[in-house]
Formats: sequence, structure tokens, C-alpha cells
Amino acid sequence: MVVIGAGFAGLSATRHLRDQPVTVTIVDHHNFHTFQPLLYQVATAGLDPADVAYPVRTIFGREPNVVFRHGRALSVDVDTRRVGLADGTALDYDRLVVATGATTGFFSVPGAPQHSLPLYTLADARRLRNTVLGCLEAADAHPEDFDDGAPTFIVVGGGATGVEISGALLELLDVSVRRDRLRIDRERSKVILLEAGERLLPGFEEQASRYAEETLRLRGVDVRLRTPVAEVTAAAVRLGDGRWIGAAAVVWAGGVTVDGTLAASLPSAHGRGGRVALEPDLSVAGHPEVFVVGDAGAVPWGPARSEACPQVAQVAIQSGKHAAQQIARQLQGRSTTAFSYHDKGLMATIGRHAAVAQLRRGPILRGTLGWLAWLGLHLVYLIGFRNRVVVLVNWWWRYLDWPSGPRLIVADVDADP
Repeated sequence: MVVIGAGFAGLSATRHLRDQPVTVTIVDHHNFHTFQPLLYQVATAGLDPADVAYPVRTIFGREPNVVFRHGRALSVDVDTRRVGLADGTALDYDRLVVATGATTGFFSVPGAPQHSLPLYTLADARRLRNTVLGCLEAADAHPEDFDDGAPTFIVVGGGATGVEISGALLELLDVSVRRDRLRIDRERSKVILLEAGERLLPGFEEQASRYAEETLRLRGVDVRLRTPVAEVTAAAVRLGDGRWIGAAAVVWAGGVTVDGTLAASLPSAHGRGGRVALEPDLSVAGHPEVFVVGDAGAVPWGPARSEACPQVAQVAIQSGKHAAQQIARQLQGRSTTAFSYHDKGLMATIGRHAAVAQLRRGPILRGTLGWLAWLGLHLVYLIGFRNRVVVLVNWWWRYLDWPSGPRLIVADVDADP
């Protein structure tokens, strides 16, 4: 059988198939798994790329029935049961798990794909970090090139990623002036968070949204609600009311889509954002041997709720496990069962010592307590003992002080000095 994608969903499915009498080939165009919830810290120079990535071959190195294939899956022929790869080869399957995730959704905003910086992959995080640090260095050397002599960073989207990157950018500005002695006007340097909706963190309860907004405002982020973006250029953003805001860089955290990914080509109905419509057991209608999990599918919440689950890590992990269990049932000649999502809550960090943790039961944790809960959960799910130790030490050191972190502008090709 074949699993396409080594994200949370693909790894979960593969892990729960390793004890089954099958050979699993997991395919990904990266040879590593990325811990996406911490990408914003890579993007703002809090962590190194290697701290949030782990080789897929190492994860399954001791599993004799798991094979990794480094390559890009381009097509799925459900009639011949073959997966076509970019190198011209193909993989046959008797069962298939599509865990290709999603990609950045720009939602037809002119200029957004060309001039904004998404944050969905490790490459996105590296590019964003290089751009932001480059802007800070440029503002130090040539303040006359910036409005008010200082950089303005605009974040589009008030979901968890937008909230987290906004708080982290503000902290990066602070440490760059205080510890790196960059000659930029900190008072005039800005982080502006634009959200088209009525509140931040729309998937959270209202009190969590209010806390996030109030905390960001108190720390200096310019939060603007009910402010859609109409256009992005190389140096500015046009708002829905026609006003323009100059920007040194625009971070796009406005959402994701399945359109343009492999899952979008499957012969199935597709819902909002291109997500694949699924049967209750997470298989594709008419093809019980094909399962779609994680962000790629419109994963049903369960019998009690008709809407699709949110595109978050817990849904990916649980849906990957469920698909593996259904494949095991099919191999045993048993009927499949419907998926039911167990909501364990939502978390978002707003910055140092501040986070919200909305658990399934009990009060919403805020401030330092929420931040500690957020840290603990992410350490549990982070893959690799070395990564856990490095990230823990890094966070603990930053809790005591704010040292010089990996604020390095690393280009892929060296240039002459």
C-alpha cells in the first residue's frame, strides 16, 4: 500500500499500519517531516530549521515493512491503482492514503502570490526569516528608504498563525534593537495585523479572542479587525476601502486551500477550499480502497455534527490513525466504521509568557499558565529526542533572558562580500 505525504496525517497512518501484514511505501518530495506549529519561530529567528524537522527514514528506520520513497507524486489513477511520480515512474497500490495536506490560499487577491510571504512550509519559513532580517539590516543602513525611517511589517489573517507570527515579529524587533543594536527607530517600527472578520482566532471562544486581541495591542501590535485586503504590491497593501499602507514585508496567513494539490485531482466531489468530500469512514465515494486524511479532506466531525473538522494537527493525527484502522479492518474482512473526532481543544501563543489554551473541558488557560501548557504540548508532539532537548533548552534560556538567537541571513547561494 502507499501513503502520500509525510505530514502529521501521513505519519499517523503509517505508524498505525506498521504492525499490519502489509508493506507501506510512504512518498514525499521532502525527506523530512516538518513540525508546522513551530514554523513561525523559525521564521522569526527563534529556532533553526533543523529544530523543527526530522528525517522520515529515521522515524521508520526500525520498521521492516515501511519503505520511504523520496519523490513528488503527481497523479493518482484510481482505475489502474497507480500513483505517478515526477521522475516518470509509478507505484502500484491495493490501498492508498492521500495525506498531501493543503497549500497557501491567496483567494484571488491581486498581487498576493507574487508579493506576500506565506508560512506553510520550512522553505517558506526560511524565506520569511531572510526577508525580515534583510529588511531590518536595510533599515539600519538606509532608513531613508522606509516610511517614517522604520520598517512596517503587515500580517494578513487573524487565525492562530497570524496571531503567533505577529507577536513573534514584535519581539524580534525588540531584541534586534536591544541586543543587536540595530539603528532603527523602535517607536516607529510597526507590526500591523489585518483581519477581515469580526475577531481574531475565529475558531476559539470569544473570551480567548478578546484576550489575544488585548494582549497584542498592549504589546504594540496594531490590530485592525473588519479590514479585508484588496491588493498586495511589492511595497504596500491596498485595503478594501481603498486606503494604502506601506510595508517592508507582507506575511500572508490568510488561510489554506487544497486547490492545486494532488488531492484536488481525485475523482470525487470537492467542498470549500477544494477539500475532498469523504464517506463517513474517510474513504472516497466509489473507491473504498482510497482514503483521504488531514487537511486534504473534508474530514467529517462525526455522527453528532455534520460540518467538516478544522484543518488542525489533531484532526490530521486522528484521521490518519482512523484510516489505518479501517485498512486493517478491510484486510480482516470486516466492515469499516465511521470517523468521530475527539476535540482536545485549541491553543495559540501570543508571545513570550502569553498564550491561550482552550481545552475541551475546564476554563480557558491564559497568560503564563496557557504559555506553559502550550510549551508542554508542543514538546510532547515534537518528533526526535534531540529536537525536544534543543527546543526545550532554547525556550528555557529565552525564558530567563533573550539571548542572541539564530538571527542569520542564510542565502542558498553565496554572493561576493
